[in-house]
Order: sequence, then structure tokens, then C-alpha cells
Amino acid sequence: MKLGYFLSSEEYTPAQLVEQARLAQDAGFEGLWISDHYHPWNDEQGQSPLVWSMIGALSQMVHIPVTTAVTCPIMRIHPAVIAQAAATSAVLLDGRFVLGVGTGEALNEHIYGDAWPGAGERLGMLEEAVHVMRELWEGGVVSHRGKHFTVEQARVYTRPETPPKVYMSAFGPKAIGLAGDIADGFISVVPNAEHVEQFRKAGGAGKPVQGGFKGCWAPSADEAVQIAHRLWPNAGLPGELSQVLPSPRHFEQASQLVTPSMVRDAIACGPDPDRHASMLRTYEEAGFDEVYVAPVGPHYRELIDLYRKSFLP
Repeated sequence: MKLGYFLSSEEYTPAQLVEQARLAQDAGFEGLWISDHYHPWNDEQGQSPLVWSMIGALSQMVHIPVTTAVTCPIMRIHPAVIAQAAATSAVLLDGRFVLGVGTGEALNEHIYGDAWPGAGERLGMLEEAVHVMRELWEGGVVSHRGKHFTVEQARVYTRPETPPKVYMSAFGPKAIGLAGDIADGFISVVPNAEHVEQFRKAGGAGKPVQGGFKGCWAPSADEAVQIAHRLWPNAGLPGELSQVLPSPRHFEQASQLVTPSMVRDAIACGPDPDRHASMLRTYEEAGFDEVYVAPVGPHYRELIDLYRKSFLP
């Protein structure tokens, strides 16, 4: 199982993200995830730089693959524009770019005031968006009038030799089935072996499966739990809340129900490598091919060093 590093744009400044990418590569991590958010989950996290600017910066200093985890190409940004952004990113990264996509969260996608579609409609929008992007990556002039999107005489001129791979984040059976059908890989932050098996049976056999989790280093496990509970209590929210709550303020309200013990279960906390190894094993045993660890809190250098010493070649 390959081990990668997750750049959390919701918590860190652009300069910190660039520093983390350099440190992660030097430590031996084999790839990068980077989140694509308009808002952080709560004001305590406090950041949200534009992912495409960050990828441009990363392309000038890393030689490992970069994946968006994940981009929603259905509302906030039209898929024709995402197609151009992804193609440019793939050129900058010399083909080492993967466009991770999903149906998004109201937190990031509602900013124009449009109604937030239901999950089924968003899946249909995503399927059409992926079709539009792939057609544009072929290089010709594209005109498209579909159920959800219109494209008029568009052409992406700056393109990589090989079109970007598209990996899809999915949770429910319908979404996982669509991922197996249309995606080049599967993304999940839930180490669920049944989901991996569903994806592979739905057409994903032989395709990469990527997962991710959060790790918080501090001198003690209790201190790490306190940091994680302050910054990422939303990690303990159940069900579809992360898809439907529209603002950081609402996440802060819902997160009042999340206890430190719930965060302890959701995030690998502390300096003991065994806790982090336990989290890694859950993904390995579920059949994941790659797993990406996201830092929580100010001690990301120590977290990277822990993984360098304990888990990386």
C-alpha cells in the first residue's frame, strides 16, 4: 500500500501547504492529496486558498503525483472551466495530476444562491460533467447541450499528451456504482471493505482505490485530542450532515454534539506510532491501494517525521 500526504487547505496558509509538500516529498511520501474548498469547515480552521493556484505552486517544487480530493465540477465552477484547469495542472505536473471529483458539499457550492440539489440529481450532474470534461480533453471544438450543462464552441488548447485520470469519491451504493462505471479510480475516507468490493464489481476491477485519514501529533495523546477536537470536531459528524450544512457557522453548531472521545476514535492522535499504524491497517485490510494522511494542528513537521521514521522507506 502506497503512503501519501494530504494537504488540508482548510487549515493551513499557502506558504504552509507548500512547506508541507516539500517536507512530505523529502520524507518519502509517494503522492499528495489537496482539498478543493471555498470555505473551511469552521472558523477555527480559518483558511481556504484556491486549489488551482496551489497546484501551480506545487508543480514547481514536487515530482510526486498530485490529486484533488476532491473537486466538485457541477456548481461553483462549470465543468468546461475545470477541464481547462485540470489540463493545465496535468501539463505543469508532466502528467502526474489526477482530478479527484465528487458531488460536493453545500458548504462550498451554494455561494451563488442556487438551490442545493438532492444526491441523485448531483450524481447525474457529475456524470454529465465528467463526459463534458473528457470530450474537451480530446482537443476539438466542443458544443454540448445536456440536461444540466451547456457548452458553446469551447476548445482546451493547453493539454497534456494523455488526458488526466478522473477518480471519483463515493459513499452510497448508487454513487459507488457510478464510480465503477465512469471513473479511473475510487476515493473514500471510510475504510470500508464492502465499498471497495462494490466499486470493483461495478467496473472498478484493477483501478486504484485511494483513502485518507487525519493524524494529529502532540507530545501526548490527550493534548493531540484537545487540538483535534478544537480544529476538526466535524470529523465526528455522522450521516449526510457534511453534504447539506451550508456554512462554517452551521458546522460549528452541529459540532457541539461531538465529544473529545468521538474525535479520538476518528483521528489518529498522539506521538505513538502504534495508533497511526492501527489506522493505516484499517485501510490496508479494507483493500485500499493508497492512503493519504492529513495533519491536524501546528505540529505537522513532527507528524511528517513520525511517518518518515516509522512507515516510509
